[in-house]
Amino acid sequence: MYFTKYTMDRLFEIFQRKLRNTKLDFSRFLLDEIDWTQRLIAIKGARGVGKTTLLLQYIKLNLPNDESVLYASLDDWYFTKNSLVETAEEFVKQGGQYLFLDEVHKYPNWSIEIKNLYDQFDDLKIVFTASSILEIYKGDADLSRRAVAYLLPGLSLREYISLQYQKKYKTFNLDEIIENHGKISQEISSTIKPLKMWKEYTKTGYYPYFTEGALAYPEKVNNTINAILEVDLPNSRSIDYQSVYKLKQLLYIISESVPFKPNISKLSNILGITRPTLLQYLSYMEKAQLINMLRRETKGISLMSKPEKIFLQNSNLFFALNEANANIGNLRESFFLNQLSQKHEINYTDPGDFLIDGKMTFEVGGKNKTNKQIKGISNAYIAADNIETGRGNKIPLWLFGFLY
Repeated sequence: MYFTKYTMDRLFEIFQRKLRNTKLDFSRFLLDEIDWTQRLIAIKGARGVGKTTLLLQYIKLNLPNDESVLYASLDDWYFTKNSLVETAEEFVKQGGQYLFLDEVHKYPNWSIEIKNLYDQFDDLKIVFTASSILEIYKGDADLSRRAVAYLLPGLSLREYISLQYQKKYKTFNLDEIIENHGKISQEISSTIKPLKMWKEYTKTGYYPYFTEGALAYPEKVNNTINAILEVDLPNSRSIDYQSVYKLKQLLYIISESVPFKPNISKLSNILGITRPTLLQYLSYMEKAQLINMLRRETKGISLMSKPEKIFLQNSNLFFALNEANANIGNLRESFFLNQLSQKHEINYTDPGDFLIDGKMTFEVGGKNKTNKQIKGISNAYIAADNIETGRGNKIPLWLFGFLY
């Protein structure tokens, strides 16, 4: 077709320039959790959380700086006239062994071509990134038997502190926090001001945009939201402009009364859509990392079932969409749900606010929150704001930001 040595050289030049500009002083937690020995790896995540940097850091730290390695973004103009399969074939002929592909959801037939590359080249390792909305196990090629998938969320509170203040701390699992929160919180709070940093984080810490200046942060988050709805969703789902407009309406309605207790029939009427369409839209936005839906603990529950509560996916979205509704209660619950949902199953419960892994009940509140609402419940705890250290079953809320 249009393939030339020059165009392959151009891809390498772009890659090398990006690699030179990649810093190694901070890296995301997922860098150490991925099994990089796998032949096909998928890294999904919302826009702006650091997927590209993660790839380039891994390359810079672990692979030779020669033509056996290639990184390419599939939204590059190069791929408007050169297919992925042709590019990879030429790359392998030149000794290529490691192929890193960014933004695959912007390339037509991406799943078929990646499947063909996986089946054709036994010695080629492929790592690709995509929007969190992408279904890698569906579509024109089922990659479920081939790809190992990971989800990269936004920054945790721990990572925000590391990036913003150059203070590095280890992660703690939930059992460690429950059993030793007094000692852990005392050690950490003796070196930093966690309540001050938690307040910063809930407003401008989930996305790494704060490194480019605080004033531009809200605009960048709004641009991210629009890009997800206007670009990523249409690229990954068969939806038109009218549907995108309805999704924007729905997201704003949710932001006005978070945590949102949905009346599906009423909401369907307001938006002028059917109940199944509304539930599908909610599912889209959850996969796109814009909302979190809290459901009852029911085995075999359908993703199309009605959620009990709907939260914005992270606290920073409050300030971008509806700052007037960013009250402290909403921020607390949104933070807790966001930080635990990366590694735990979370369900609706009453009494209490959250049921974790089907066995632990958590009530989220301020420093004066008591056991009244969880009295008589076994394995019940309070995640309390405005305390540096806790006691008994009352655990500092900020400490749950050290889970990843």
